[in-house]
Amino acid sequence: MPDPANRGTGWSGVATGWAITSTLLAGMLVWGGIGYLADRLLWSSRVFTAIGVVLGAACGTYLVYLRYGRGDRDRS
Repeated sequence: MPDPANRGTGWSGVATGWAITSTLLAGMLVWGGIGYLADRLLWSSRVFTAIGVVLGAACGTYLVYLRYGRGDRDRS
């Protein structure tokens, strides 16, 4: 039987959700910004910005997986 003192209030996962959201957005903004700077330096037409946003989303997803998605069996 669960301990009533440790029972969540319904808002217990909100901090985790915001942490995941901010990790994904930060990755997209940082790598998209680096791509934007590369576009400005190389006089290209937003090619590196798009690549940077996609790369940032992929890296952010991987970081979220490492932090929250592996489960208890992989933690040592």
